[in-house]
Amino acid sequence: MDKEQNVQHFLNLIRKSRRGHFKVYIGMIAGVGKTYRMLQEAHELLRNRIDVQIGYIETHGRVDTEVLLKGLPVIPRRKIYYKGKEIEEMDLQSILQIRPEAVIVDELAHTNAEGSVNEKRWQDVFDLLDAGINVISAINIQHIESLNEEIQDIAGIEVKERVPDRVFEEADEVVNIDLTAEELVARLKAGKIYKPEKIDIALNHFFKVENILQLRELALKEVALRVEKKVENEVVENVGLRHERFMACISSHEKTPRKLIRKVARLATRYNSRFSVLYVQTRRESPDRIPLANQRYLINHFKLASELGGEVIQIQSDDIIGSIIRVCRERQISTLCVGKPDIRLFSFVRTALRYKKLLNNLAALNVDLIVLA
Repeated sequence: MDKEQNVQHFLNLIRKSRRGHFKVYIGMIAGVGKTYRMLQEAHELLRNRIDVQIGYIETHGRVDTEVLLKGLPVIPRRKIYYKGKEIEEMDLQSILQIRPEAVIVDELAHTNAEGSVNEKRWQDVFDLLDAGINVISAINIQHIESLNEEIQDIAGIEVKERVPDRVFEEADEVVNIDLTAEELVARLKAGKIYKPEKIDIALNHFFKVENILQLRELALKEVALRVEKKVENEVVENVGLRHERFMACISSHEKTPRKLIRKVARLATRYNSRFSVLYVQTRRESPDRIPLANQRYLINHFKLASELGGEVIQIQSDDIIGSIIRVCRERQISTLCVGKPDIRLFSFVRTALRYKKLLNNLAALNVDLIVLA
C-alpha cells in the first residue's frame, strides 16, 4: 500500500469513527415484520437507557404494529401542503437539532415531497449518519436498484421507488426478516397485512406463492452477499489490490443498456470490485444529430451507472470495436458485458468480422465476455 493509499485509509477510518452506525432490515415483501422488529428493537434500546426516538414509522394501520408504537418517543412529522393536500414527511431538521443517540426511520426508498431538503429518504438517512446519529431503517428487496429487472420478471411490474446499491454498502448491519410463503399468506388472509377488501387482489397478484418464493430467494441471497462483502472488507488485507474489473458497453437505446448496467453492477458487487460503463459516440450520434429521445436515454443511463457506483466513460469515435479494446487494455478490464448483437442478413458478414476482431483481441487480453440475452 503506497503513501497516498495509507493517508486515504486513515481518513476513511476517522470519518467512519465519527459517523453514525447504520442498520438495515430487509424483507422479501410487505408484511414480513420489518417495522414490527424495528419497534421491538427501539423498546430494547430504551430499556438499556439508549436515547432512541422515532423519526418516521409507517404502521399501514396494522394493529399489532400500532400497539408496539406506544411508549416510544416520537419526533413530530413535518406537515407540507402539496397540490392542495396536506401531507406529512419526516422532519430531518428537527432530528438533527434533537440529536438522539439512535433514530428509527422507516420506508428507506420513499421519495420526499417537493421542497424537501433531499429528494429521497435514504439521502436524509445519510445526513443523519454524517451527523453522528445511529439509524435503524427498513426496506423491501424490490426497491434495490440493481434488482429492478429481476423484480419486473418476477412480479410483472416496475417498482418506481428505488435505492442505489451503494446505500447498502454503507450499512454496518444488514438483517433479513424472513418468513415462509405459507406463514406470509396466512398473515395476509388473517388481515394482518392489508384490509379485507385488498386481500384477494394481493393473493392474485404480488402475493402469489411463486412470486413470494422467488422474492424470498432474492432477499436471502442479497443479505448473504452483503455479509460476504463485509467479511472480505474487514478480514482480507489489501482488498484494493484485487484484479477483477468489469465493464459494460452501452448504446443510446432505451432498455437493454439499463439491464446491462444493473448486471455489471451486480457482478462487481459480488466480486467486491469496481465497474465501468463505456459509451462510444459515433458521428451518427454526435450532439447535433442524435435524436432527442436517445439523448434522454443516454443521460438516464449515465445517471444510473453513477448511482450504482460505476465510472462512466464516453469516447467519440467511429471505431467502436477498437475503442472497446483500447479501454479494456487501459483500464485492465477482466470481464466485458455487451448486449446481444443486432445481426441483420444484409450486414451479416461485416458484423461477424467485427465480432471476430473483438473476440480475438479480448482473448489476447485475457478478458472474459458476457453477452446479455
